[in-house]
Parts: sequence; C-alpha cells; structure tokens
Amino acid sequence: RVVASTLGFAAVALGAFGAHALKPTLTALATMEIWQTASFYHLTHAVLLVCIALARPTARFCFWFFFFFILLFSGSLYLFALTGIKVIAVAAPVGGFFLLSGWIFLALHRGGEADART
Repeated sequence: RVVASTLGFAAVALGAFGAHALKPTLTALATMEIWQTASFYHLTHAVLLVCIALARPTARFCFWFFFFFILLFSGSLYLFALTGIKVIAVAAPVGGFFLLSGWIFLALHRGGEADART
C-alpha cells in the first residue's frame, strides 16, 4: 500500500506541478498534452496498484510489473515533455505495450479467488 500510495501522491503532485509551475516550459515546448497523458496514466495505474495491494491474495507479480512499467511509460513521457528530446519518447510505446500486458496478466491471475471472473 505504501508504494502504491506514494506513486498516487506523486501522480497528483506531478500533474499539479505541470499545470502550474511548469506551464511556461511545457507551453514553450508544446508538450503540455504529453505531460497530461503521463500524469493521467500514472494516476490511473497508481489506483490500480492500491487495488492490487489491498486484494487478498495479492497478485505480487502484477503489482511489480505495473509499477515498473508505470515508471517507464509515464517517466519517459515526463522526461520528453520537459526536454523535448524525442529519443526519450521511444520508451513510451514499450511501456504502454507492457501496461497492456499487465492488464492481461491481471485478468489471468489465479490466486485462489472464489470466482476468477470478477
């Protein structure tokens, strides 16, 4: 829960930071929309991590899989939005592919649930 909550806190803080303190920079680089995409996916998946952390049994593999690829996907977008260096953005599609994979892994996770369809 602590890791997931910290990631959620960071998502909200980075979203607000981008919208206010970094607005001139992101506007000048025309990357505000990229920053917003990064913070949206960051926060969305942080909420998912909280749900996974609270579930019993916990899907640990899925948790850490999502955690790493949240950092890769959103992190690369944050860095690209701040720097405008296009090569950094190459990591985002890789991170996105693995976030999609994480959802499949979560759907297939069998942790002793009474009903795996829920």
